[in-house]
Amino acid sequence: MSKHFVEIQYLAKRFPDADGGQLTVFENANFGIDKGEFVCIIGHSGCGKSTIMNILAGLDEASEGVVLMNDKEVAGPSLDRGVVFQNYSLLPWLTTLKNITFAVQARWPDWSKEKVIEHSMKFIELVGLKGTEQRKPSQLSGGMRQRVSIARAFATQPELLLLDEPFGALDALTRGMIQEELIKIWNETQQTVFMITHDVDEAILLADRILLMTNGPHARIAESVKVSIPRPRKRTDIIHHDAYYLIRNHLVDFLVNRSRELAGEIIADPDLPIDSSHPLEVDPSIADPDVKQKEVLNEVA
Repeated sequence: MSKHFVEIQYLAKRFPDADGGQLTVFENANFGIDKGEFVCIIGHSGCGKSTIMNILAGLDEASEGVVLMNDKEVAGPSLDRGVVFQNYSLLPWLTTLKNITFAVQARWPDWSKEKVIEHSMKFIELVGLKGTEQRKPSQLSGGMRQRVSIARAFATQPELLLLDEPFGALDALTRGMIQEELIKIWNETQQTVFMITHDVDEAILLADRILLMTNGPHARIAESVKVSIPRPRKRTDIIHHDAYYLIRNHLVDFLVNRSRELAGEIIADPDLPIDSSHPLEVDPSIADPDVKQKEVLNEVA
């Protein structure tokens, strides 16, 4: 039996290079995701975050390792895993409502038309799009299109929801509004979420835990940082929590400095959460394989 709802074991992705050898994007990725947990992953471009997500979605195959969900190996796409991409991925000839009912009908083919519409409307209202049911994507703003994508993904109630930088193309105001919608829906559904982001503040606002990847090639998951700020969270409130700047500074320091320093090094299993309620200093490259992580903890001043 797996320790976690989703278990990623020794995952690696390699591509043939121009010299006839292999380019290793990332390797030895080991982490778990618990049922109902919201996990974000952060790292510089090229470290393989999207490739990991595509493997979780069944859209790509790993060169090594295995992904288990509910103790079953992930092989190919499935309605048990929903994906929200950065570029909306809506069917342009369908209305807001029909983009969602199309997915809902595929998920529950035995449902009546009335039940499909009622269920779809619930999620349209949850993302604040009531009144746009008959509009096509070309008649919606970028932020509204992304709300439709999020509503569609949540409406199918996948066991694992995968978000690939879903707010990356949006302006700051729209981004903040949709983040709040996402928190509201997640609080109601408690679905398991794995999300890619480059935004440190977004990760702290949304995640229970944040995975940090070193630079590629030969990227690795170096740390697992637990976000100890209690829920429900609001952007205007979390900045006043004692742990906020501690976590933020730790993440920024990793991205600016240590992600490059650790690139290519052997990383210990990061799946022991860091207690971010205290100031911490982590040595992720411990030689002793029996020691998962070393933490130096001090009381908050």
